[in-house]
Amino acid sequence: MEISWSDFEKVEMRVGTIVEVNDFPEARNPAFQLKIDFGPEIGILKSSAQITRRYSKDDLLDRQVIAVVNFPKKQIANFMSECLVLGAVGQDNDIVLLNTDFKVENGLRVG
Repeated sequence: MEISWSDFEKVEMRVGTIVEVNDFPEARNPAFQLKIDFGPEIGILKSSAQITRRYSKDDLLDRQVIAVVNFPKKQIANFMSECLVLGAVGQDNDIVLLNTDFKVENGLRVG
């Protein structure tokens, strides 16, 4: 399905740094609860991410990621997810996170 350029421009993807990682035992599928710093304009947002197969909590802390920050909030078990962390989804939901080649300022828009 094709989308228009104006549709794509509505998706706000930003760079953020993971500042806190917690286990999420209440999630239906193995996941972490993340707090991600998107800089002073957006602030810190929370996300649930099913990335436990490839990443440990130590791997994730201080890692920059790309996330969609303008979706509606989503209730996942007892946790409110405020952004969607992006990754390439392989077989059996094996997710590899999208990130930048170099450290950049938190909050920069991806486009």
